[in-house]
Amino acid sequence: MPDENDQEAPEPLEHVSRFRGRDGVTSDERDSPPVGDAEVAKLEADARERQTAQLDLFSMGDAGTFVTDVGGLSPLTARSSIDLARTAYRLHLHALNRPRNTIESYGYDLHVLEQLIGPKPINRIDRADIARFLGDTTNKTTRKRRLTSARRFFQYLIEDLKVLKFDPTEGYYPHHIALRAPAPLYVAEQQALLRAAEDDEPWSALAIWLMMRMGLTRAELLALDRDHIDRSVPEHPVVHIVYDEISRQSKDRRLAADDRFAALYQDFIEARQPPGILFPVGAQAVNGMVERVRRAARITREVSPQTLRTTFAVERARAGADQQQLLALLGLVNDPRNRASVDRYLVLASAPLETSGS
Repeated sequence: MPDENDQEAPEPLEHVSRFRGRDGVTSDERDSPPVGDAEVAKLEADARERQTAQLDLFSMGDAGTFVTDVGGLSPLTARSSIDLARTAYRLHLHALNRPRNTIESYGYDLHVLEQLIGPKPINRIDRADIARFLGDTTNKTTRKRRLTSARRFFQYLIEDLKVLKFDPTEGYYPHHIALRAPAPLYVAEQQALLRAAEDDEPWSALAIWLMMRMGLTRAELLALDRDHIDRSVPEHPVVHIVYDEISRQSKDRRLAADDRFAALYQDFIEARQPPGILFPVGAQAVNGMVERVRRAARITREVSPQTLRTTFAVERARAGADQQQLLALLGLVNDPRNRASVDRYLVLASAPLETSGS
């Protein structure tokens, strides 16, 4: 005899859409909470409207004002140490997705500044400190880099954080750094380098081709992803050079490739099967590969990734590219220094002067 406390489990309720029988609903209705009571729905909507922005990234400053609290650091003030300020600056650069080399370079220079002037608060750093910082260098290039590092650091403190009003780097100017003489490879050297690259590691020929025949920088080569190669037309791929940083997106470009590149790329894909980044190596590995291939090609002079890019520029100039076209192909900003660089490629591409008598 069944126990009177025994009860059959209830049948599961069939899910019924709250919009059943309706021909259509608005996006607001679809996004609204699924409640059956209008008063309950209103309570939830009112609570949503009363929510305020979270203040996790802020702390209470002087006079009850909110100040930025970067990454859990103490809020910066004019009396903060340079050590604290450069740590905040480093986090700021990381948040902006600045290149790792740039962040490391700025951090190193600011560490040198701190070592030279001692534990001063940032509002006590003056022009004499900057003079010592710049004077403690052995060449113009280092001085220029240090000045850039210090100037951008103080711009951050003045313009972004607004904790300083005086820029101690004001009035200092970098030395003019003369452009290096371009040294493109001759045609026979180019051919020898390509042959040697094909006999090297599976990635070498493709990497050499991208730098010497398409003008990629070493950084662009290392950032190249499999998704950046458009093979909609297999014999004529398109290489997309893409920058994530907004400040550098003017360098984005689409480069048309030929059937020779298509064959090299197919061989590389079959040999390596890269899931994403094509060349998951470091900058030194690229330098080492270029040097190894140079030796195998029996080229006696120096060859670097920049040499390959210069060779590309000169060859394009010989093919008829003008100043504006070269700037676009190389992803260069149209400024006086870049125009001067391109003009030197145009001179190297011009026909040799006649020296023999008629």
